[in-house]
Amino acid sequence: MELALYCPVYGYYERERDTSGKCGDFYTSVSVGSLFGELLAFQFAEWVSECEKPNAERAARSEAGAELQLVEAGAHDGRLAADILGWLRKHRPELFQRLEYWLVEPSQRRQEWQKETLAEFGNKVRWLPSLLAGESGRVRGVIFSNELLDALPVHRFGWDANQRAWFEWGVTMQDGLFAWARLKPEADSPMPQVQTSILPWQVPHELLELLPDGFTMEVCPAAESWWREAANALECGRLLTIDYGLAAEEFLAPERKEGTLRAYSQHRPVSEVLSRPGEQDITAHVNFTGILAAGESAGLKTEDFVTQEQFLTRIAARVWKGKDASAELIGARAREFQTLTHPEHLGRPFRVLVQSRGL
Repeated sequence: MELALYCPVYGYYERERDTSGKCGDFYTSVSVGSLFGELLAFQFAEWVSECEKPNAERAARSEAGAELQLVEAGAHDGRLAADILGWLRKHRPELFQRLEYWLVEPSQRRQEWQKETLAEFGNKVRWLPSLLAGESGRVRGVIFSNELLDALPVHRFGWDANQRAWFEWGVTMQDGLFAWARLKPEADSPMPQVQTSILPWQVPHELLELLPDGFTMEVCPAAESWWREAANALECGRLLTIDYGLAAEEFLAPERKEGTLRAYSQHRPVSEVLSRPGEQDITAHVNFTGILAAGESAGLKTEDFVTQEQFLTRIAARVWKGKDASAELIGARAREFQTLTHPEHLGRPFRVLVQSRGL
């Protein structure tokens, strides 16, 4: 999965710039229009202001670099960053001057796409290969991602009802094509040593009795590792992610017998995840219970875990407080807001997790 998505030569996210939107393979909140970024910018402005230091400390801080930071990971071509920075420059100019926008981007190719999109903002934007690049405990502001964690590589486990045991699915070759294959457990360890908070074999015994043979779950140690890394980089402020995902118990639904791992091509789900590697998107639902626990184990406080509909609607209510919302939401803007928040569009499938430190 990591190679199919991120290989510098053949990876899906490396080969094509326009993978989302009408001409791509899937829609994101960013591809709907600029309203998503503008609503986030309004919220981020409130949050970042809470991390400002007294004037004396502020002067000392400014000598070492920007006083406040917005840190985005998984920015793809930089459109969301452009929407956020554009709104802040127009509506919060004083705050815009005091903050720096960091993009966490290990890919040189995607950095070039982002630099092209964000050229008008000059040295306001800074690039880091990872959050561990000398910035541990330095961020005062907001670290966030939008549809990043669901594209990190997963382990895939199946339930053997006869043996009453979990096994891991691996990938093999059959007749020149990739195919699923059961991995044989090591002699001294019945299950792979996956470091994660929530594991399939922690399913309560009474639920195991009801699981059908072959029931599948995914585990993503990379997502929890990234979340801990982000938590450790945060001195003061909030850590936020918006992504497809579920709470741990929601993975145990009958309709998810085959798990949540999916491929997407031309806006349609593809059941053959192993086909056409590098030419289609691959995603698996985020286990928000594990992410939440990882953040709290790193000292963060959980503030919110809601749907995108709830999160954006609350922001919009403050943005348009005292105004006629119908006058604000007309034409294309109204369609954008409906797509972002309606339960049958993007409002319900996406979840929002917010954790904080030092507030």
